[in-house]
Amino acid sequence: MRGVSCHLLLVLCFVPNLSGVGTQKASGCARWCPPNSECESNRSCKCKPGFNSSSPDGLITNPAQSCEDINECIQTDNLCGPYAMCMNSEGSYYCVCNLGYKLLSGAESFTNKSENTCQASVDTGMIPVPSSIHTVPTARKLPEQPTTVHPRTQLGDSGERTPKDVDECSSGQHQCHSSAICKNIPGSYKCRCPPGWIAIPRDKPNNTVCQEPHFPTWTLLPTAHSQALLSFSVEVQNLLRDFNPATVNYTIQKLIEAVDKLLEMPMDIGTQTQQVATQLLSNLEQSLRTLAQFLPKGPFTYKSPSNTELALMVKEQDNKDVTTVHHSQAWMQLDWAVTAGAKSSENGYSVAGILSSPNIQKLLANTSLNLEQKRDTLEDLYGSPVQSVTLTFLSNINAIFLTNTDTEKLASDVTFKFNLTSVKSLKAREELMCAYWKSHDNGSGSWATDGCSMNDTGFCHCNHLTSFAVLMAQYHVQDPRLELITKVGLLLSLVCLLLCILTFLLVKPIQSSRTMVHLHLCICLFLGSVIFLVGVENEGGEVGLRCRLVAMLLHFCFLAAFCWMALEGVELYFLVVRVFQGQGLSTWHRCLVGYGVPLLIVAISAAARMDGYGHATYCWLDFRKQGFLWSFSGPVAFIIFCNAAIFVITVWKLTKKFSEINPNMKKLRKARVLTITAIAQLLVLGCTWGFGLFLFNPHSTWLSYIFTLLNCLQGLFLYVTLCLLNKKVREEYWKWACMVTGNKYTEFTSSTTGTGTSQTRTLRPSESGM
Repeated sequence: MRGVSCHLLLVLCFVPNLSGVGTQKASGCARWCPPNSECESNRSCKCKPGFNSSSPDGLITNPAQSCEDINECIQTDNLCGPYAMCMNSEGSYYCVCNLGYKLLSGAESFTNKSENTCQASVDTGMIPVPSSIHTVPTARKLPEQPTTVHPRTQLGDSGERTPKDVDECSSGQHQCHSSAICKNIPGSYKCRCPPGWIAIPRDKPNNTVCQEPHFPTWTLLPTAHSQALLSFSVEVQNLLRDFNPATVNYTIQKLIEAVDKLLEMPMDIGTQTQQVATQLLSNLEQSLRTLAQFLPKGPFTYKSPSNTELALMVKEQDNKDVTTVHHSQAWMQLDWAVTAGAKSSENGYSVAGILSSPNIQKLLANTSLNLEQKRDTLEDLYGSPVQSVTLTFLSNINAIFLTNTDTEKLASDVTFKFNLTSVKSLKAREELMCAYWKSHDNGSGSWATDGCSMNDTGFCHCNHLTSFAVLMAQYHVQDPRLELITKVGLLLSLVCLLLCILTFLLVKPIQSSRTMVHLHLCICLFLGSVIFLVGVENEGGEVGLRCRLVAMLLHFCFLAAFCWMALEGVELYFLVVRVFQGQGLSTWHRCLVGYGVPLLIVAISAAARMDGYGHATYCWLDFRKQGFLWSFSGPVAFIIFCNAAIFVITVWKLTKKFSEINPNMKKLRKARVLTITAIAQLLVLGCTWGFGLFLFNPHSTWLSYIFTLLNCLQGLFLYVTLCLLNKKVREEYWKWACMVTGNKYTEFTSSTTGTGTSQTRTLRPSESGM
């Protein structure tokens, strides 16, 4: 009893020590070891016997690696001996006798050549067939053949023969080509190609020849003479040339890593970046589509060290479910029926994949947006042609591909959503869109949006597939040169209008009823120009109270300016035509017409249609509101045509007066005076705005430039014609200059004598229309 107790005590003490050792060993192992592997250390795993990895030393140091089954039947010839066939299994293999043969022991299978006792069965009457006919050729490493259970002709309990289906594939009675795989069906057989191989049908039935997987030629832009592209092409060509279906995971990873390496290094390709990007995306889709045929059924994901992500889904092509494919950067949902298309896959599987790359963006940084489908819509929305578009990437570029290569028009839409960078609230003339890369015949391309839509939640719906990205488009509707002319011209015009206002207020010798009209005309143009320069652009894109108020003020100021232009014409009519029949309108009547009429028009317009004030682009009258623009164009056209008629009558009357005053006036002097008068009245009476009445087409570039230039410089024209060309104003300027400089002012008086000369001097202001 004492001895038993001692042994029991030793056992109890030793067991905890063993458990502690086991815990230490487990804690030192990697927990991410893939299936069919075992822990080697805390950083590596080792494949179990019968499996191998892509690593040369057989160790797995990356969770993305996997252990693939070794097909011993392909790698080693004649494993099972004569009259037997090798059958692969997961992690191992087994042997079975050919049809018409059986083991002496009566067993169904054996494990190696030394156990081969296959002999011809007495009751079959089969002629012995050498086993070499049934083995798969080993010149190429084909994918493993499916495990087949061989039906045999067996005797029932009563001793009578029960008819069974003959497996032509196992018996060697088939006529499949050595490159094809034989599949037994009840009463016959079929020849099919391994996954990823291409079937070439022959004239005879069941005589399909299989061609090895076809990969695109990875010679990117040979005309660029880029050393980086050349090295990349050689690397990828070698990778795909030595492709082994057993290491398809390794090939996919190395292909993506090679692309990342190319995009991260500088490429001496000049301006041919679009051509390189188009070829690169196309070749990637074709290669991944082919490689995916060798993957097992189910999902596959991979993320490279450069954050390029790939997600694949392999399923039966006759599956009718709605399927989701996703990784951390993209999500896609589609009807699985669209993946196969009209052409069925040889192995009965279809593939859908998403490849997201953050590095391709630098090749497509300065690309354009195709506006063919939406140019008219944008022009109606913004009221002006779109001059240019600035694009900003908000997501990675995502290549989406299927087994079906005819994806220009799918039977049902595909829905996807991409992971976006932080998006602030959109500004005016900005749009968030789901765009696709549309390649051109010359190898370049552009972004387009036809066939795609994007809802408020960020989901994209497209009826075709290619490479996609979420973009933010900033539309520029203003011609930058025209915008520069407008701003510089208005600033100069404001300075000149301010000088005009000061001149009319401070120069006493020119004070008159006409000066009063000039003063109010310049004040209205000055206020309108200031409001236009500061507030006409609608930065927010939304028509709010501020924008409507600015539009109403502009409407009033410019209408008031035209009313004072009309009063200028009335003053000119009374001065020249009816010079002896009255002095024209009183000051009160002038103000009533100059400010009361435009105020009445604006009030009626606002009461009738308040939404006509303000636009998404400009704080002005909305031309899209039918007939509303005539609340400005109508009065302007009426005033311009009336002033034009007054101008013609004035010039005609002045011509007659010049002839009566001095019949012997030289023709050159007469022409000069008439020209100055005509130009002055043309500018003062606002006939330059007449160009705007003919500006029906916003695409009339030259007419837009002429209209903008003349109207922006109207203040300069008024200052020159109403101030600088007036002798009294020049004399007053000279007095002010002498006062500032301290010089003594000497009034210049004409020494000419004679009645004719005096009359000419007296009438000279009238000759110039001042």
